[in-house]
Amino acid sequence: MSNTPHSQHFDVIVVGAGLAGLVAATEVTAAGARVLLLDQEPETNLGAQAHWSFGGIFLVDSPEQRRLGIKDSEDLALQDWENTAGFDRAEDDWARKWARAYVRWAAGGKREWLHQRGIRFFPVVGWAERGGAGAQGPGNSVPRFHITWGTGPGLLEPFIRAARTAEAKGQLTMLWRHRLDELDTENGAVTGVRGTVLEPDPSPRGMASNRIKAGDFEYFAPAVVIATGGIGGNLGKVRAAWPQRLGTPPEAMVSGVPAHVDGRGLDIAQRAGARLVNEDRMWHYTEGIANWNPVWENHGIRILPGPSSLWLDATGKRLPDPLWPGFDTLGTLEHLRATGHDHSWFILNRRIIGKEFALSGSEQNPDLTGKDIRAVLARARVDVPGPVQAFLDHGEDFLQASTIDELVAKMNRLTGSGLLDPVKVAEVLKARDSAVANPFGKDGQIAAITSARKYLGDKLVRSVKPHRITDPQAGPLVAVRLRILTRKSLGGIQTDLDSRVLDAAGNRVAGLYAAGEAAGFGGGGYHGYRALEGTFLGGCLFSGRAAGRHAAAAQARAWVEPPTSP
Repeated sequence: MSNTPHSQHFDVIVVGAGLAGLVAATEVTAAGARVLLLDQEPETNLGAQAHWSFGGIFLVDSPEQRRLGIKDSEDLALQDWENTAGFDRAEDDWARKWARAYVRWAAGGKREWLHQRGIRFFPVVGWAERGGAGAQGPGNSVPRFHITWGTGPGLLEPFIRAARTAEAKGQLTMLWRHRLDELDTENGAVTGVRGTVLEPDPSPRGMASNRIKAGDFEYFAPAVVIATGGIGGNLGKVRAAWPQRLGTPPEAMVSGVPAHVDGRGLDIAQRAGARLVNEDRMWHYTEGIANWNPVWENHGIRILPGPSSLWLDATGKRLPDPLWPGFDTLGTLEHLRATGHDHSWFILNRRIIGKEFALSGSEQNPDLTGKDIRAVLARARVDVPGPVQAFLDHGEDFLQASTIDELVAKMNRLTGSGLLDPVKVAEVLKARDSAVANPFGKDGQIAAITSARKYLGDKLVRSVKPHRITDPQAGPLVAVRLRILTRKSLGGIQTDLDSRVLDAAGNRVAGLYAAGEAAGFGGGGYHGYRALEGTFLGGCLFSGRAAGRHAAAAQARAWVEPPTSP
């Protein structure tokens, strides 16, 4: 941990030491400027949410795609983005510009920029959030989910290394347990930061830390970058921002991010003049499960499902086409909120869970996170990977049985609701299974599975050959209770393409920049209403890069321009 600096003056101050903040800070130091990087958490949280991520990166027409026979293009990706985003507001003007610029980067220099920093990708490209509502509906038309070799920690590593190098040279000062409370302003321009020094806290990464005041601080710079994240760890804020179009907010949710993702930075920026837009747009998963070995309170994990599980609502009704596993997150969320219940169910078997269940998070994928090729290859030699088996053994949301009657009885006991009729559930399951035996059947999900297996990546690691869920050779039967899992804010601080913060009139707030989730990943919401998977980390990279470069240029101008006449 760095010592408190002798000087209170810096060229640029970055608030938030997650991926966007690290990228912004290291871009500034690369330009030769002096940076102060502040964060309210202990140093153990360097990298913040990105550390826990699966490391998925959205790339377009990459060598990894082409090797797998995937035909992609910038035009197709932009079409998918626009169809998924559904931009329809006046305040979406900057967001749309950010989206177009980001897709251009994803199809152009993004992969090379990452390669120059030593980042490599798992050779099988995933097909996450594929939509399914037609060519003009939301979702990816082709696989674009590139998993970083090393997952989230692997993506962070070069930026942490660059930050440590700059720190050793005296260019970068990192101050932990420094909580931003206000932005200093003068004549409408942001000139520095003020806040509270919190007492040291030995809590491990991700766990809530104390908020005991130990002192105050104030530092000055001609450019300040806000990279404090969104609201996903503050369930009160999530419920307050919940839009009517998604029904009522769930009474019970699990949290996909630590408690420090609390939205404080957004409120502070707004008090300094920043315009917050699209606060009702958010990205929460419907395939959340309670972590049997939690790091933070109410810790949830997301299942990244293959296409074969039977998805039922809380009353046992099958979800309508095309709301199948892995197809349309927000469409499924809207449908499930209309049922009046906070949970739904996957019904599957051991064969399906063994091949089709991946668990989001670096800690749930030790082979990929540890860059262990032998361990990755070993996945194919076990019927159920170790992290998934741990949830089968210990997860409160996982149930197993040899018959459907026994399984449904366990499902009703788990929820204490008695909502499920074993006879009706058996009828739904029988109808689904009968479609497998008929090559000319009308079941849309079975057709989607067959289509998915035409892609080599899905056939190898993400989908099993269609078979009866009730096949005793594939058993036992498995039920998984699914909950709403909070994850990302899609709206935030409105910025122009230089990451400069804008006010309600559309004018820039001098000296203030925003990056990452705090900026809606750019422009105050470059995803629109929905996101294409792999674009959260990439948005941190892209907006952090822009914020750092332009903040560095701004501070250089600030020191050479004469003061404005009174």
